[in-house]
Amino acid sequence: MQDSGDFGQWLARAGLENRDEFELLAGFADRCNERGLRLTRAMTIMDTLHPTWEGRAFRWTRDGNAPYAAIDYGSSDSGAEADSWRRSVFYAMLQDGSEEFHARLGEYDVSRFPLLQELKDAGNTGYMALILRFGPDGSMGDMDCFYAAFATDARGGFAADALDLLRRMAPVLGLATKAAALKRIAGTVAEVYLGRDASRRVLSGQIRRGVTERIGTVLWFSDLRGFTTITDTAAPEQIIPLLNDYADAVIASVHEQGGDVLKLIGDGVLAVFNAADRAEACLAALRAEAGLRRRLVEVDARRAAVGLPVTDVNLGLHVGEVFYGNVGSDERLDFTVVGPAVNEASRVVALCRSVDRNVLMTAEFVAATPEEERGRIVSVGRYALRGVRKAQELFTLET
Repeated sequence: MQDSGDFGQWLARAGLENRDEFELLAGFADRCNERGLRLTRAMTIMDTLHPTWEGRAFRWTRDGNAPYAAIDYGSSDSGAEADSWRRSVFYAMLQDGSEEFHARLGEYDVSRFPLLQELKDAGNTGYMALILRFGPDGSMGDMDCFYAAFATDARGGFAADALDLLRRMAPVLGLATKAAALKRIAGTVAEVYLGRDASRRVLSGQIRRGVTERIGTVLWFSDLRGFTTITDTAAPEQIIPLLNDYADAVIASVHEQGGDVLKLIGDGVLAVFNAADRAEACLAALRAEAGLRRRLVEVDARRAAVGLPVTDVNLGLHVGEVFYGNVGSDERLDFTVVGPAVNEASRVVALCRSVDRNVLMTAEFVAATPEEERGRIVSVGRYALRGVRKAQELFTLET
């Protein structure tokens, strides 16, 4: 069997180059086969830190007919995925605390594991699975180990030197895969907590305090109508689900039209639309408002059907210049927008209840809106906004 030094060097360099997880697995399998292992299948699994997915699995096959190259999987605690997981070799290894499993399929009772029966029926002769643990300081949430499994159709299964090669090289594969996973996690966490555009800027290196950019933007400031009353009357355990249901509707509507959600402030949402063409940004905000109203019909119907409180979303739309960037201290920064225009947008949405409208727009927003859209926009009069020197004319959508 060839020396494994160049194999390890390739894996290390591939990890430094941030090759994706499937490319790492495929390169690993190809180099194993160059050394005579006759791999037919290879799989790696890494748990992750994500609000929806529990982890990612990668699968390589020699014939190129894998049902997937990469797949995100949900909770392994319930449903079909949980049932499949509990019948796996990896689950059994976790239960008995083992870190390696090896079987010659011609000699092993493959009926214990559906996968091994499948592999034997397909002409495979050997199977090896490894669980490589990271240790307390190397873990992140549920991401505390690396799973790898390999199947061969070599005569008699995996030979001793083949098993030795897999034992020596799998940890290097795990390290390279972990590097790729950590970069992906960093992007996910930044996007979830900072927003899409802000996360891209932060990860590109814009993390110095006081570094901001002056931009003109369309501001979206929304909150829930009557939220204080709801919190006073609803059961405490109903409050977070209510916030989540309505935040889902708002955020999905903003993202659908290319906007970026910057902050969740209690029941409020601050977002921006930064299209190069100001008129297009205003139009995107109006489309997001229309999408939000459609979603709210579904949210209200679903919640009312099970006796849960329902509400509405008030929205203020404004156009203005803001400072966009890092605000805070060296120890705690927020990447957001600040400036008088942000304050004005928050004052506008606060007037929705008094005016009895669920959307209010400033004159600046209306002036920047495409002319063909202005026909359905009507004035509701001039109002004094707290902290704003002059009374402002406000507008709403004709019903």
